[in-house]
Amino acid sequence: MKVNSVLVSQPRPAVVEKSPFYELSRNHRVEIDYKPFIRVVGVSLKEFRSQRVDILTHTAVIFSSRTTIDSFFHICEEARITVPETMKYICQTEAVALYLQKYIVYRKRKISFADGTFTNFMELIIKHKDETFLLALSEPHKPELPDALTKLHLRFDPVILARTVAADLSDVDPKRYDLLALYSPSDVKTLVEKFDPAELPAVAVFGEGTLRAAIEAGIAVKAMAPTPAAPSMVKAVDLYIGRLEAGEEIPDVELQADPRKEEFIRTQQHKLAKKSRARRPSASKK
Repeated sequence: MKVNSVLVSQPRPAVVEKSPFYELSRNHRVEIDYKPFIRVVGVSLKEFRSQRVDILTHTAVIFSSRTTIDSFFHICEEARITVPETMKYICQTEAVALYLQKYIVYRKRKISFADGTFTNFMELIIKHKDETFLLALSEPHKPELPDALTKLHLRFDPVILARTVAADLSDVDPKRYDLLALYSPSDVKTLVEKFDPAELPAVAVFGEGTLRAAIEAGIAVKAMAPTPAAPSMVKAVDLYIGRLEAGEEIPDVELQADPRKEEFIRTQQHKLAKKSRARRPSASKK
């Protein structure tokens, strides 16, 4: 069996030759098509106000995507909210942090960013544990971040700043492809609402949430990123194609619980509890 064509559920790059998939297509002589399965749109001012969140009562904003950054500053502009110079910005990746330059002078603001992993992101947030956080979210979103902030008793308010809507897939025929590359649970949802999972080709997914959504929908997943061996979707697809060309029988990817996340949260809870007790004045000093 050979992979001749791949459909990537992302917008077509402005310069295809600079896309990581371009090198893969040349190496394996594979046709790569692009088609976003979803669109992420910012909420209206009315939708924002219905959540009864006051931006100015917070001292830091947590961002994990550029779309929520766009929506945040659009809401501020429309509502005539002047964000104070003292506001801190905690970002999941450097790319998200750099995107803030579209709206603020980067060097004058207090901006921090993690390496994209959950544990590093949480460690960064905990470093700023005395702040009052505004957690910028898209709908739908994974619950692990707000759940972790709640377990650690950090002061935060979640706010939905963007929503995911399905794109028009009327011009898509999955049977034309040997592999679909899906990037989010919303990609999976849009796909199965339009097509029978049993008739889909092999699927590669990005992220644990996407894997879970695909398996629950009855989709056979053959490749996944990020993993130690495949930190990117391109690498996961590259490895899958290589294994097929070598004649390997590739089993479906299975969902495996990651006990490290829960252990991380328990460790942080213990550390924060110890620090809290250490700050309390003793009875003799009262």
